[in-house]
Amino acid sequence: MKTENIIIKETANKDLTAIFEVESQAFGHDKEARLTEALLGDSTAKPVLSLLAFYNEKAVGHILFTRVYMNEMSENQPLMHILAPLAVIPEYQKKGIGKMLIMEGLEKLKQSGSVLVFVLGHIGYYDRHGFVPDAAKLGYQAPFPIPEEFADAWMVQSLNSSDINLEKGKVLCANELNKPEHWRE
Repeated sequence: MKTENIIIKETANKDLTAIFEVESQAFGHDKEARLTEALLGDSTAKPVLSLLAFYNEKAVGHILFTRVYMNEMSENQPLMHILAPLAVIPEYQKKGIGKMLIMEGLEKLKQSGSVLVFVLGHIGYYDRHGFVPDAAKLGYQAPFPIPEEFADAWMVQSLNSSDINLEKGKVLCANELNKPEHWRE
C-alpha cells in the first residue's frame, strides 16, 4: 500500500455508516463510534471538521475535530478545537494514515481560523505531530482531572505562529464530550 493512493475527504451525512464502521473496527467496539455519531449531531460541537481517509475507495481512517471553549461557552472567543477520536482500521495502521489525517485536519483548521487544538492521547504519538504534552502546565486545564501520571497525555498545539495572548483556564468541550466517562481510561 502506498500513501499516495490515500485520498482524504471531508465527510457528509452519507458517510455516517462508513465513519461508524471505521471507528468500530479501529477500537474493537462501538463506544467511540457512538460518541462520534453523537458529536456530529451536537450543535455545541460546531464547527466540526470530520475527515475520512480512503484507500481504493474503501474508508480506512477517520478523524474528528470539534469546537472547544475556554472557561465558558461564549461565541466571542477565538476558535479552538479538540481532536477526538482518531481511528484507522487495524490492517491499515502503522502506514502513515493517522499522520495524514492529523496533518490535513490541522491545516484545514488553521485555514478556518482555529488557533489551538487539544488532544488527550498517546504520549509518543501526538507529540510527534506537533502537540505539546501537559497542556495544564501551559495554563489549559482538561475538562476533567487527569491523573498526574497521565498529565503529558493532555496536549495542545498552536495553529497560529504569532504570539496570541489567549485566555487560559478550563477547556470546555461540546456537551456530548464534556462528560466524565470520556476522560477516564
